Amino acid sequence: MPQTVAVLGTGKIGEALLSGMIRAGWHSADLLVSTRRDERAAELRDRYGVESVTNADAAKRADILILAVKPQDMGRLLDELAPHVTPDRLVISAAAGITTAFIEGRLATGTPVVRVMPNTPVLVDEGMSVISGGSHALAVHLAHAEEIFGGVGKTLRVPESQQDAATALSGSGPAYFYFLVEAMTDAGILLGLPRAQAHDLIVQAAVGAAVMLRDSGEHPVKLREAVTSPAGTTISAVRELENHGVRAALIAAIEAARDRSRALATGNG
Repeated sequence: MPQTVAVLGTGKIGEALLSGMIRAGWHSADLLVSTRRDERAAELRDRYGVESVTNADAAKRADILILAVKPQDMGRLLDELAPHVTPDRLVISAAAGITTAFIEGRLATGTPVVRVMPNTPVLVDEGMSVISGGSHALAVHLAHAEEIFGGVGKTLRVPESQQDAATALSGSGPAYFYFLVEAMTDAGILLGLPRAQAHDLIVQAAVGAAVMLRDSGEHPVKLREAVTSPAGTTISAVRELENHGVRAALIAAIEAARDRSRALATGNG
């Protein structure tokens, strides 16, 4: 029997999942959405052919509920869902910092919950989604989450105890790269290049480097050494990066992101 999936919260991430499922072969008749605004519901209906329903109706009709709301809205959403969610449903949360225990404690005993931390490249089908099962989630439930989020990138299963670290590395990771690209673009302008040219040079270098990392299987040190000639330009730049503590700063930044994720998970936001 085909399964019905409801996406509750159709911002950028929720819509990306919806679009990814349709491209992966899901029928629009098996997909439901909930929105806050009527005009947004009409937009999604026209674009994807999906039905917009209330949160309560979604809980009654869907086999799989994807909670793609902001963390601060999760408590209110669970209050709406709780009277209607039975343990034969699968609940998938894509809200940062919300634990499976938090969700399980507000739903019927035995309800399987899977926690997923996607990152924004899901918008271009190049996301990384980190998946953890709650205390009642079975292998089949994790497989369902992988099928859905695999339509917009790669997935990785980790114990939930590692979710905060994964959030710091992968969830926040794209921002670190954008920060570096911004700084490198400024450097290109300082060196006399027009902004557009500096941007294009850096973006293509980043794309090429990422593909080489992904496809070559080589350690990043080996790839960096291949660019680093004795007494050349690259080693001069690397020395300055080390002198300014860039490596240590990145490690400290990722630790800070991990700590913030922990604080959000414990309600100390």
